[in-house]
Amino acid sequence: MLSVLRVHLPSDIPIVGCEITPYVLLRRPDKIITTDDLDQFSPVDGHFMRYKWYRVQSDKKVAVCSVHPSEQATLQCIGCVKAKIPVAKSYHCTPKCFSDAWQHHRVLHDRAASAVNENGNEEEEVFGRFNNSGSGSLTSLSASASSASLTNGSAPLYPAAVTQRNGGETWFEVGRSKTYTPTADDIGHVLKFECVVVNAETKLPVGYANTLLTSRVIPAPSPSPRRMVPVDGMAQLDADGRITSSGTFTVLSYNVLSDAYASNDLYSYCPSWALSWPYRRQNLLQEIVGYRADIICLQEIQSDHYEEFFSPELDKHGYYGLYKRKTNEVYNGDTNKIDGCATFFRRDRFSHVKKYEVEFNKAAQSLTDAMIAPAQQKTALNRLVKDNVALIVVLEAKVNNQPVDSPGKRQLLCVANTHVNVHQDLKDVKLWQVHTLLKGLEKIAASADIPMLVCGDFSSVPGSAPHELLALGKVDPSHPDLAVDPLNILRPLNRLVHQLPLVSAYSSFARTVGLGLEQHKRRLDNTTNEPLFTHVTRDFIGSLDYIFYTADSLVVESLLELLDEESLRKDTALPSPEWSSDHTALLAEFRCCKNRSRR
Repeated sequence: MLSVLRVHLPSDIPIVGCEITPYVLLRRPDKIITTDDLDQFSPVDGHFMRYKWYRVQSDKKVAVCSVHPSEQATLQCIGCVKAKIPVAKSYHCTPKCFSDAWQHHRVLHDRAASAVNENGNEEEEVFGRFNNSGSGSLTSLSASASSASLTNGSAPLYPAAVTQRNGGETWFEVGRSKTYTPTADDIGHVLKFECVVVNAETKLPVGYANTLLTSRVIPAPSPSPRRMVPVDGMAQLDADGRITSSGTFTVLSYNVLSDAYASNDLYSYCPSWALSWPYRRQNLLQEIVGYRADIICLQEIQSDHYEEFFSPELDKHGYYGLYKRKTNEVYNGDTNKIDGCATFFRRDRFSHVKKYEVEFNKAAQSLTDAMIAPAQQKTALNRLVKDNVALIVVLEAKVNNQPVDSPGKRQLLCVANTHVNVHQDLKDVKLWQVHTLLKGLEKIAASADIPMLVCGDFSSVPGSAPHELLALGKVDPSHPDLAVDPLNILRPLNRLVHQLPLVSAYSSFARTVGLGLEQHKRRLDNTTNEPLFTHVTRDFIGSLDYIFYTADSLVVESLLELLDEESLRKDTALPSPEWSSDHTALLAEFRCCKNRSRR
């Protein structure tokens, strides 16, 4: 007979909006062990599995900490309540929690004050006196404290079947499938999962039910919104902070952090529930869709996640996707876990014309065949082969959701998306891969007068040889990175050039003047005019990601504002509950132009 061997949850902490699928291990009558979902529509030997989810409705309302959402709140900021800041952001678990988070928390007060106190003279009355240590108007939450945001007033998905009432607790049925997605009504409550073998004929349970209890449901943390900033002072913003100038398009580049790399050992500072893929994928999708980019370049997309999640989910939002998986000559694990580059574009803005796939392993083989003596070729390939790829897509702009009929008026755009994932000690290999990509793009440029974008994670800091090659078209022969070249693949040095007029989009902040731009300039490196960071972990803070464009055919209209230290909580690295990758997203708005000066 069908029997249950084991039941457990992938994460003990459920989050609003993130589906929970328990791991249920079954033994079939033929002794085969399976995790298949054997529901009433696929019974085995006259039996199937019945699943139910319940919410523990307690007479005691529970608030959760806004900083540590897995902890119960004991304090509430009165300033937030008076300023009508969302109540969920007012709770803290301890006085130290409030004090540590004060520099970030006070931003909420400042924004509310600017909205309701134009002259600012009532701020003290509204918010109380706070100093840098975070002391101020706090109130303790009593056992009977309640909040409207924690009340489950809406009707349940199913008739409220009371299954147990004990000590002020009532169980309400909220789901009848194996998977359940917590809602706002579940915040602060424990969930119960129940599965039992059922006789298909009598519809009665056979044996006892297996049950699990979760921790209290927590709200999904929300990062501070990032707005688009005009760099020429001419573009107009709509009510949502979006650019309204016509004839432009936006491009997003984002390394989303592959789940295969998101280990608890590597990111021990991130709560395990925030590092889990079911949570991160929903948070990443919400962030990516929220940018409303016309073109999206993503890196570290696992092949199974592209097929099962990103492609179908972004399709719902009007995007068409193309994908290039990394090669697997080095990687020897599950091929479904291999990551790669994915490029999406809005179907109503662009159509797909052509795709080029660059496999640096093949280029390495050709290089060693031509330059390396047979006896040293194996050693050379061991150094050069890193499985990295690039995806180059040629798009055609649409007008009113239709392609342009006249060939002479067609607007083409070439978008390169890559992740040059090479160890920092292999500086020659990293530079060689970037140079190989640029020479390929030069061939495309020679065959057509076409604007170009080069996006991705280049694993190269500003001022490094790969960055210098991209930004300046050449590398200084005295650059220290060139000292590492055991295979002589960079010689002669005068070959390390390209003719594409590439400029980094975010350097536009440094080249323009205007009201409010000074704060954005302070987030740039003074020497290279690149962002101070796009990658933030406990071990490294710096820029690795870029959007380059051909300055003779494109001009930057606006840029997504850069994160600064105040945008991240004190002592927080990435990923975090708010930001689900160890990289930050880059977003630029461009306008096509003609006959602009070349480098």
